[in-house]
Amino acid sequence: MDKYLYLAMNGAAQAMLAQQNNANNLANISTTGFKANLDHFEANLVYGPGYSDRVYVTDEPAGANFTPGAIATTGRDLDLAINGDGWFAVQAADGSVGYTRRGDLRIDSSGLLLNGANQIVLDDGGPITIPQFDSLEIGRDGSISIVAPGQAATTVVGVARIRLVNPPQGQLVRGEDGLFRTRNGADVPADAAVSVTSGALESSNVNAVDAMVRMIDYARYYEHQFKLINLASENDAASARLMRMSS
Repeated sequence: MDKYLYLAMNGAAQAMLAQQNNANNLANISTTGFKANLDHFEANLVYGPGYSDRVYVTDEPAGANFTPGAIATTGRDLDLAINGDGWFAVQAADGSVGYTRRGDLRIDSSGLLLNGANQIVLDDGGPITIPQFDSLEIGRDGSISIVAPGQAATTVVGVARIRLVNPPQGQLVRGEDGLFRTRNGADVPADAAVSVTSGALESSNVNAVDAMVRMIDYARYYEHQFKLINLASENDAASARLMRMSS
């Protein structure tokens, strides 16, 4: 009976983990450029004498869904959407380089170029700083050009080029800060083939209907495991009564 109870308890715990992952996806359904987390249940044998027929389940991470989200036109000069494959290089809170599809950019009071998560956008030389300007334009290759205050509209000066990269998807893992990095931690050079569209944003690729269906399924699975736990308790109580009667 203890084996039975352990397997049911483990099933309930793994259902909770799967529900947490699904809830995180739902919470980011409106996050620009978010890539849904993937996971799956995996059956594992319980090893040891007398356990050859026992199987328990674990909720295992399966990476991220790299399918591009829908592109929405905003008309804002600092909104960027990557065309096809590719990533923006940004500086994480710990100073390391990470990669994101989030292109809702802004310029802070010191001129630093940030995205909507307050991560510093990088070029090949480091953080991008934008001087004062009357107008700003970002090209398809990520190059940033401005017209300085008081200058003619034709006096366009290039100030930086956003670092756009395209590492193989199989090499990318998501960190706890939500940024992607290569598995071996190696930095990724800029890729001239990656392009962006200005005045547009990529939405999250989380499918709301699918996530809601999963939420219901996981809740039912959790409930089922608890019914098994209660049944194990009832069987234990019944066995105890039989033992008392026989004695």
